[in-house]
Amino acid sequence: MPPPAGAQRLDPHGERVLVVDDVPDNLALLHDALDEAGYTVLAATSGEAALARAVQARPDIVLLDAVMPGLDGFEVARRLKADPATAHIPIIFMTGLTETEHLVAALEAGGVDYVTKPVAPREVLARMQVHLRSARERRQARQALDAFGYASIALRASTGRLLWQTPLARELLRDYFGSEGPMAPPALLDWLRQQTGALSAGAAEAPRWGVERRTAHGVERLSFALHQRIGADGEPEEQDWLIVMRQHSDHAVIASLSLSFGLTAREAEVLYWVIQGKINRDIADILGASPATVKKHLERIHAKLGVETRTAAAAMALQRVRDLHPGWAG
Repeated sequence: MPPPAGAQRLDPHGERVLVVDDVPDNLALLHDALDEAGYTVLAATSGEAALARAVQARPDIVLLDAVMPGLDGFEVARRLKADPATAHIPIIFMTGLTETEHLVAALEAGGVDYVTKPVAPREVLARMQVHLRSARERRQARQALDAFGYASIALRASTGRLLWQTPLARELLRDYFGSEGPMAPPALLDWLRQQTGALSAGAAEAPRWGVERRTAHGVERLSFALHQRIGADGEPEEQDWLIVMRQHSDHAVIASLSLSFGLTAREAEVLYWVIQGKINRDIADILGASPATVKKHLERIHAKLGVETRTAAAAMALQRVRDLHPGWAG
């Protein structure tokens, strides 16, 4: 079968296309056209098989038949969008239903576009290129944010659903909230709704928000900032938002204490928590040691700093930290 007109201009980038249709002839038609254009083609003849293939192969785009026996295309789309691992995949519906309510249902289920049956391969290829290009650009932007330590998520303010998240964002949400989705942590959603409400009331911009956790290596903070609205127009509290996260850690502060005063790594950790006002029992709990061991570390710290008391050690260390890390808030 010759490639459709214009196929030679396509640039598939090795992308994978999942075609879902319960009619073998329809699958064969699209398979041949996509294969000729250079795409890797995956096929499924049922909704259940489509979900399994999508999770296993992570296609770059899905061509989805709307009406199938058993699990129909609308439910397949909803389930794909509910899973953070597949929520980012664009879905183009293929449907013989042309009534407005059916087309609206396809878009509400998570589709980005639709083509009517019988499908024209050239039209399908053209529409795919548009959505693949947009998905590619979004993916590159998310990867760039991750590379610079800025994790990002797309969050629907009205429902609290995570539309997508970068790998770093997924890791941070798990570490700080014990959750990866598909719903946003309640505290994050409450903050978003407060900020979108303020924006609706005329506020110029939303302030950052943060949470923190304490580990054996110090305090780690995770801050959130509204980056931009995405999706359709509407009131801020009804829109989808791109939120950028950044983790701030006191690892560098502990390292500075070690280098400045010739302390071991564990002594520097003890001194860090002394600065934070923790007593020996608290420090022992944090570090997984005994209070007696913490006391011995503190005695060696006093000797190395040339001071007699805990208060003097904390004051000297705090001044050194502020000199080396002017923005540190403690």
